[in-house]
Amino acid sequence: MDIYLKRKRGKIIFLIVAVIIGVTSLVYTSWLTEKMAQEERKKVELWAAATKELVDVGIEITSAEMEKLNTNYLNFLSLVVAQNTTIPIIIVDADGSINSDANIAYSEGRREEVLKKELEKMKEGEEPIPIVLSENNTQLLYYRESSILRNLRYYPYIQLFVIVVFIAVAYFAFYASQKAEQNQVWVGMSKETAHQLGTPISSLMAWIEILKLQDVDPVLIREFEKDIERLERITERFSKIGSKPELHPANIVEALNSTVGYLKTRSSDKVKFITKFPENGMPEIPLNVALFSWVIENICKNAIDAMSNHGTITLELARKEGQVVLDISDTGKGVPKSQFATIFQPGFSTKKRGWGLGLSLAKRIIENYHNGKIFIKWSELGKGTTFRIILGEKNGNGH
Repeated sequence: MDIYLKRKRGKIIFLIVAVIIGVTSLVYTSWLTEKMAQEERKKVELWAAATKELVDVGIEITSAEMEKLNTNYLNFLSLVVAQNTTIPIIIVDADGSINSDANIAYSEGRREEVLKKELEKMKEGEEPIPIVLSENNTQLLYYRESSILRNLRYYPYIQLFVIVVFIAVAYFAFYASQKAEQNQVWVGMSKETAHQLGTPISSLMAWIEILKLQDVDPVLIREFEKDIERLERITERFSKIGSKPELHPANIVEALNSTVGYLKTRSSDKVKFITKFPENGMPEIPLNVALFSWVIENICKNAIDAMSNHGTITLELARKEGQVVLDISDTGKGVPKSQFATIFQPGFSTKKRGWGLGLSLAKRIIENYHNGKIFIKWSELGKGTTFRIILGEKNGNGH
């Protein structure tokens, strides 16, 4: 369980760091765009202030000079406006008609239509800046943000999207790498275990042959032989991990009865096994009996531990829509809902001993090898747990 918690904490820390980077970037870019918006406002206000200054100077001169000044003013205003190459501008006369514009793209035939639409957008945005030419002549300068500033406002969201994509790619890459590493560890451990078991099994078989020559109770010898057969099956199971096992049509009822019979002889008398199988039998389904029995044993042994060697284990088999459904229930201490998924993770264990690989291997055998599905159907603390296994009748495909 410690291994699983460390991995989970590592993922959470990675996610938190990525979120902090994204939020920091978003806040900084928002602050920067606000500063740029203020600078653009100052530029437009500067044009208005320059215009008003020219009008104030022209109030006390002759009409001829005024006409000349107005011409100079218009030339100056045109020069100021021409220096702006990014901020869209529309200047409106006192009667509401459009006087001039800048930095707005349109074809000559659509000038009036485009400027009206742009003016409506500008009226919904920034407050206009008044340009007082005379007591009875006040023009309004409308503007909106430059394309650079608008694009900059979208930038943090694009950046956040990129960060999310990066996190997703990194997570799946990490998950795939971790899974590949786990597979290598499992395969190596399984092959080595099978190899190491071979020597003592051969030695035990030789000792049994010697015992047969001695005056030893045949019943005891038979029990020894059963245990050796059991060890051979375990060795076979370990040797098959890492390679796609062959599935052959098999009677699942017989496989379950054989497994339950073995568990009964090696568990407490206080543990009761109940089997509920269809009376008319079940069709043969694609199975690797050795590995499938391993899954059932693993779940039942976990159930015995959860019940402290005192309780009931029920195996109920049924057919549903072309599938074989097996429910394994116990009267143990139950599993919290928060652990329904994590209980199948490698390294997860509630016991002080063990590597936490039992249910993880069970999930691998059912889902990867038999194309089925295994999950916790129901569990309640203090009452028990039900595991459900779903297998296909024809080709082992689960849904």
